[in-house]
Amino acid sequence: MFLMHRNLVGLAAATTLALTASATALADPVEEQIQQGLELYQSGELGAAITELEFAITDIRKAMSNQIGDTFPPAPEGWTAAPAESSAEAAGAAALFGGVMGTMIERSYSQNDGNGTLTAKLMIDNPMVQGLAAMFNNPMLMAAQPNTERLRVGRETGMLKWDVENASAEASLLLDGRILMQVEGENLDSPDIAADLLKAWDMDAVREQTAR
Repeated sequence: MFLMHRNLVGLAAATTLALTASATALADPVEEQIQQGLELYQSGELGAAITELEFAITDIRKAMSNQIGDTFPPAPEGWTAAPAESSAEAAGAAALFGGVMGTMIERSYSQNDGNGTLTAKLMIDNPMVQGLAAMFNNPMLMAAQPNTERLRVGRETGMLKWDVENASAEASLLLDGRILMQVEGENLDSPDIAADLLKAWDMDAVREQTAR
């Protein structure tokens, strides 16, 4: 009798744990949306299924953005960095175009004893990014851009633009034809600070976090 009681107690505990784990899993909004989308698809409600899955994709992009935000370079000496965040502009564009605008994350930096500002941007799987591939891979096209020179970042080739009159700089690098890493600066003494910030980016981590 004691053995039977102990077995029943163990079974009840195991059932409770299983139910708790199941409830925890269902509490994940992405899993709920995917499950709901599957059920709608199986019932023939294809439009509603697409809506649920698009919400799931949006939430997955948010989670990916949080991970990618950790790859941004720290603030240079004498500068302060704000937290990395998804671009509201990119989010709005993605909503208008059915989520095809990819992911865009940015981080702003401000000079402690000056008016200089830097904005580091990361754009992933954006149609505009794919359109820039030819420029990065063609020295003649790059040379034809005003105030632009080649910027070497490790083994990668980037671009550095420097507008002396406006004291503005733009350092850009295209990874794997789908990831644009860019640093824009205003009120700068030279373009070096923008170039150095781009070079400080953890490219291996970016590739790892954005891998398909």
